[in-house]
Amino acid sequence: MIKRLTALFLAAMMVIVLPGCGGKKDSAPGEEEGASRYGEALEVLQAVVDAYSQEELFAIYGGNQENAVMDAPGKFDVSKTQELDNVLGLPGSQAAAVDDAASMVHMMNANTFTGAVYHLKEDTDQAAFVEEVKSHILERQWICGQPDTLLVMDLGGGYVLTAFGEAGIMDIFKNNALSAVEGGKTVVEVPIR
Repeated sequence: MIKRLTALFLAAMMVIVLPGCGGKKDSAPGEEEGASRYGEALEVLQAVVDAYSQEELFAIYGGNQENAVMDAPGKFDVSKTQELDNVLGLPGSQAAAVDDAASMVHMMNANTFTGAVYHLKEDTDQAAFVEEVKSHILERQWICGQPDTLLVMDLGGGYVLTAFGEAGIMDIFKNNALSAVEGGKTVVEVPIR
């Protein structure tokens, strides 16, 4: 009797467990399909910076004013909606769509290069977010020189990268972002006029 119950129990367990074993592609522990391997926006931006060669990298600072860091990207406080707009070009209308952000800005001039990574809240329409950011940056009035190029990338897992700056710096940044973040793709690359 005990052998029969044990056999039934094992058979029941196999019915439950085996369907989960087949047809599923391997992923990293804790990583779901479409999920990012990054835990926060700062990790994403740091991966891009780590892809730079010594010759390519320029003097940067990161983060918002209260949490600024030198020579590295930094976490940006998403509650600072006015600063998100002034520094990174994120329109106030989209600030509520973001739950995490990181930035890196050229030490000489923000118009030479400014880059940011945002993590969008789960219910955010990414295409609408990208279009709003694009329109807002292209309509800006620039002081101290105008950037050449606007770049927006979909990095997967709810992460969106935005950057604007001098054309040569932007090309290097884009190439490093594409090589650092697997599956990243450019969704906007336009001149700023």
